[in-house]
Order: sequence, then structure tokens, then C-alpha cells
Amino acid sequence: MKTLLKNGTLIDYKTNTFDKLDVLIQDDKVTKIEKDIKEEVDKVIDCTNLNIIPGMIDMHCHLREPGFEHKETIETGSKSAVAGGFTTICPMPNTKPTPDSAIVLQKIIDEGKRVNLCNVRPYASVTKGEKGEELVDFKELKEAGAVAFSDDGMPVVNPRIFREAMYKANEIGSFLAEHCEEKSLYQGAINAGPIAEKLGVDGVYPESEEIMLARDVVLAETNKLRTHICHISTQTSVNTIRDAKKRGVKVTAETCTHHIAFTVEEVLNSGVNAKMNPPLREEKDRQAIIKGLQDGTIDAIVTDHAPHAEEEKDRGLAKAPNGIIGFETALPAEIMNLIDTGALTYLELVKLTSYNPAKLLNLDRGTIEVGKVADITIFDPNEKYVYTKEMIVSKSKNSPFIGKELKGRVKYTIVGGRVVYENN
Repeated sequence: MKTLLKNGTLIDYKTNTFDKLDVLIQDDKVTKIEKDIKEEVDKVIDCTNLNIIPGMIDMHCHLREPGFEHKETIETGSKSAVAGGFTTICPMPNTKPTPDSAIVLQKIIDEGKRVNLCNVRPYASVTKGEKGEELVDFKELKEAGAVAFSDDGMPVVNPRIFREAMYKANEIGSFLAEHCEEKSLYQGAINAGPIAEKLGVDGVYPESEEIMLARDVVLAETNKLRTHICHISTQTSVNTIRDAKKRGVKVTAETCTHHIAFTVEEVLNSGVNAKMNPPLREEKDRQAIIKGLQDGTIDAIVTDHAPHAEEEKDRGLAKAPNGIIGFETALPAEIMNLIDTGALTYLELVKLTSYNPAKLLNLDRGTIEVGKVADITIFDPNEKYVYTKEMIVSKSKNSPFIGKELKGRVKYTIVGGRVVYENN
């Protein structure tokens, strides 16, 4: 099977390419990248006025299966992911049962292969049942296919256990992805401040994230170990990681699309659909995150796609679960808040959404080069549309983007040379 991508703008960070080029795909590999390729093919995709980038990689999402299929399944989540241009997604382990054994992990991997839309590369948990007490068998789980390890949503509170886990993960060439949360300071619904007071709900202190993050940086620095910080959301978190990197600490970090696009003010518009953990913060924090993306402090942008059923979100701001869906709105939100504002170039954005995630996860992806697997995202950077509830592919509909005008739309998602999503 030969597919030709014709007349598009190829953007690739690794090769520093930003040019109008054709891309020839044969079976699952890229075989030729040139201007005006003329060759007999099975399928031609006209990419006039479209951008062609390496398939986006989401290294932090939630698919809910097994155990919470009323929110999302691996199949519905994969459909949502490819609609958003993601070719590889890494679901977190807060499922029931927890992927703390090779048997459970293998079932997730097998279901991802059965669905056969995008690459599903799950995290295994750090501790049994995410209880923060007994460590998993890291070697067994890595051999079974764990992309890395995390107790996301349930931080490993005990420093001794976390330190031991860091050693064990590093010994096998992997790492821990840590959800930083000091529980004694996290007892609210939204960011602490005037809006929480106005709405009469308890506020979440930013120090909840910052204190635990500082602990993990100390453990990484003192022991010369690698660690990864999940979904940072505050100015102090950005400053702490920037300073640590300057000292040579092996720390990497990600932030979420929604922390780039919104502040806590959005709660006044979207209510429970703007409630997540960590919560939306203040404008100074949003600007600090953008600065962190610009100077390399933050290594990747993730969605933290977190589906919830409508009846769960309808419990009110204080009791509704944290989280919003994010696959389908990630790229337009990045275009509107990073590209259109001049904060980043497209090459820099591709670094954060494709190249760096692949590098962090040790995946042979994140670039479009001859001989490489053809995982590719093709999008119209200029198409504008109003995002409606009816458009949502995910099983859940908890999005603060509903009713908003978006710019930028995925047209094709190609995984292993196969067109798995098409929107014309």
C-alpha cells in the first residue's frame, strides 16, 4: 500500500524542516520526502493549505478501562485520541484493578491492539493498588510493556518508599512520573483565592503541588536519579524545576493544555467542567508556564484527558470529580494560545507534542524521516469552528471548550501508515 501526502507543509523538529514537501508512505514506513513526488500510488491525500507533523504523543491521559467503562473505554478513548491527532497515548494506572501486575497490564495492551487505532502504551503503578505501601515488580512490568511508572492521582507520600522506587525504576532504565500533591493542603474544589471565596467552596493551595515537587527534586538531586513531574500548574513549580535543571538535576516536567488555555476565572463560565487536579490557577501562573515552555523548563504538553459521566459531574462544584476531556481540543488550544500569540513557533510546538515525549519515553517516534514508522498528524491550522457537545467523540462530555470558537482542526491521523481518522 502506497500513500502520497501531496502539497502540504512538513514541520519536523528533529530535522529542522519547515517546508512544502511531499511525503511518500509505503506500508507502515516513510519512504520518500521530496518536492513534487511523481509516483504511482494507491492513495493520494491532498494536503494543500494543511500542515503535516509527526504524530502527537500524549504521555498523560486516562482511559478508565478496566473498572470505569461508564466514563470511557480503551476503544472510545482511542477514537477520541485519533480525532485529536494523537498517534500514541499513555494511560495512567488509576483503574480497577490497578495495572500493578503483568496480567492486568497485558490486558490493557491487548485491548489497545484489538482496537488498533493508536498506539496505547500504558503506565504501570508504582505501588500495589496505588496504596503507597508495597512496591510493584518493576522489572516484570517493564518487560510486560509498561512505558514508565506512576501512582498518578495518589502521590507516594512516604519519602523512603518513593526514594526506593526511584532507584528501582532507574536501575531498569525507566522513571517515575509523579503526581505532586501534599494532601494536607489539598482539600478544596478549585484554586484558593477570591473566586473560591465568591463561590463558597474550599480552595486548593498552590503549595500542595509545590512542596511535594520540591521533595522529589531533592530526592533526584541527592541521589542523582531521574524523575518526571506530572502536570505542573504554578509559577513556583516552574521556577523550582528551572533552578534544578540549571544545577544539572535529572528532572523533566510536563504541563497540560488547559493550564495554558485557562485560568481559575474559567470556573465562572464552565463550572464543574473547569474543575481538575491540579486546578486552574491565576494568570501569573499561566504566563509562567508559557515562559517555561519557551525556555525548555517544561519538556512536554499533555492533555490529562480525564473523562467523567455527566451524572458524576452534576454533583456540584464541591463534590464533582476532578478532570476534563482533552484529546480533541488540545491542538486548537495550543494553536490559539501558543502559536497565534507568538509565544512559540510550530517547530517548537512539535518539539513539545511529538519529539520530546518520544525521547522521554524512549519511543522510536516523534519525527518524520525516511525509514521511520509513518505516525503522522495532518491539520488545517486556520479552520475555525464552534466546538459543540455533539461533535465530541469521547464517551464523556466534560469539556470547558464546549460552545467556544476554536481554530485549527485535525484532518487526517495516520498510524503505522494507515489512515485511522479522516475529517473532510
